[in-house]
Amino acid sequence: MKYRKPTKAIITDAGCASRFLPITKTVPKAMLPIGAKPIMQLVVEECANAGIEEIIIVATAEGKPIYEDYFYNAATKIKKQLASQGKDDRYAPIADLMELPKIVVIEQDPSYPYGNGSPIASARKFIDDDEAFVALYSDDVVFGTSDVKTLIEAYERNPEAKAVIIAQKMPTEVLNKYGIIRLADEERMTLHNIVEKPKIEEAPSNLTSYGRYLLTPEVFKYLDPRNTGLDNELWTVDAITRLVEDGDVIVEKTRGKWLTTGDPKNYFMTLLQYTMDHEDYADDVKRMINEQY
Repeated sequence: MKYRKPTKAIITDAGCASRFLPITKTVPKAMLPIGAKPIMQLVVEECANAGIEEIIIVATAEGKPIYEDYFYNAATKIKKQLASQGKDDRYAPIADLMELPKIVVIEQDPSYPYGNGSPIASARKFIDDDEAFVALYSDDVVFGTSDVKTLIEAYERNPEAKAVIIAQKMPTEVLNKYGIIRLADEERMTLHNIVEKPKIEEAPSNLTSYGRYLLTPEVFKYLDPRNTGLDNELWTVDAITRLVEDGDVIVEKTRGKWLTTGDPKNYFMTLLQYTMDHEDYADDVKRMINEQY
């Protein structure tokens, strides 16, 4: 069966983010700032730039009202205050925020097991049976491109595919930290399976899979709360690997640069990359680093 081109995206931030405690006991991890925007907004903008029309954010019960306030509240009181001070231009970032595509915030089903597949499964009712969709992890940030656009373009070239996943080449010395792709056909770039955190010498390639997927509704056959895997968790990559049994899963290399914000070190590295690329004080940061270290 051929499915309609994606117009919806599921973005997940439903974990407890224990590596960021204590801040994440109050603030969802994807609401941590990169510049003046939270991580989540960068991921939402990636979807918007690819033409996605509706975004489903899957959050914890505590995080849901925080996301709703951020994406729904136009802050009219702040707008009036800025206008009274002759600083109307400072409201522009909020005005831009209100122009993003339709955003729905839901809570992850509390009955589902722990695992990165459970937030996606929780959004099942928002996906029509005849449409493909995009799924993203909010702790993955991509610079220089929209992976979502790359996914959609690859799907248009391969309309019979059961899924399309994004990959990035990584240095050999870090292959044991990620999910590494084994290709079934290197010429056609089709997936055989994903090996989680292999020994470096046993890694099947240097292609790392991360949280950018184009999926068809067939994935929900396998993304079932009863289909837990390692550590009794529900894993998205397990479901994607099962899709290979039904047809091609296409592997597409990113055209940009992927960085994760999943722990304090990598969050800082992502923040630094963003600063160097986008902030007008980047030269000041470089100068400080050179002078101090």
